[in-house]
Parts: sequence; C-alpha cells; structure tokens
Amino acid sequence: MPRTCTICSHDEAHAINVALVHREPYRNIASHFGVSTGALQRHSKDHLPELLVKVSKATKVADADDLLARVEDLWAEAITVLEAAKGEQDYRVVLAAINRASKQLELLARLRGELNEQPVINILNSPQWIQIRTTMLRALQPYADARSAVSVALLELDKSNGNGG
Repeated sequence: MPRTCTICSHDEAHAINVALVHREPYRNIASHFGVSTGALQRHSKDHLPELLVKVSKATKVADADDLLARVEDLWAEAITVLEAAKGEQDYRVVLAAINRASKQLELLARLRGELNEQPVINILNSPQWIQIRTTMLRALQPYADARSAVSVALLELDKSNGNGG
C-alpha cells in the first residue's frame, strides 16, 4: 500500500505549498513546519505540478469571468448613455451609443461562445464538385439505369441544399 504524502496530509499543507511555489529553501520550510526535506522534495516532484495546473486553470477561468464582467459593464454603460441621449434627443450620441452597444453585445456573444463563426462551405457549387459530377455521369453513360439513378440522387441532393437543381 502506497504511503500517504506527509505534506498533503499536513495541517498547514496550503502554507507549505505556497512556500514551495515561492521557492523557499527546503531546509527553511522543513524547520518551520516540522517536516523532512525529503518529504518536501517528493511532494514537490509528485504533487505540486498537479496542484499548479489546477491553480492555473482556476486562474484562467477567474480571468475569463472577470473579462466577461468588464465587457458586460461596458455594454451596460453604453445602454445607459443610449437611454440618456434618447431622452435629450441627441441623435448623434444615440447613433454612437447604438454602435458601441452593438459592438459590446457582439463581443459578449463571442466570449460566451454564442456566435457560430464557422465558415459555411457548399461544395455543390464548387468547380471541383461540378467536374466530379460531370465525370461520374459520363462514366455511367453506358449504364442507363445507373446513370438515371445517380442523376436523380444528385438532383435531390442539390434541391435539399437549396440549389434548385
């Protein structure tokens, strides 16, 4: 049965991890917390990288949440300016505020992953597909039933993709 890490189970494990991350000498940490330098070395090698990865991920999530909150605040400010400008019938400011608010809204949608920005590719209109289709139908010319079946299937495919044939 593997031994339990004395650092991980230590009452002040968090403080020890902080000291290790700040690269304090093992000897100082060992004497301060009453642990061995060997235990500190093993913990640093075996457990600290995993902890640092978790902290790094949590920090990135927190940073992303903070960025999102800041953009939401900017959007709210743009809306406030928009409403005030409407009340004063200052149409230049109204238009500028609408422009800014729409940009902030688009940025929010991007940050939240709500926009589908994947390119839409319709191969049915590409020159390569037209060449393949023509070559296929030519090759099927001696086989009338097969050519007819393939032609019907290709026409249906074109229609289902909004090309009308």
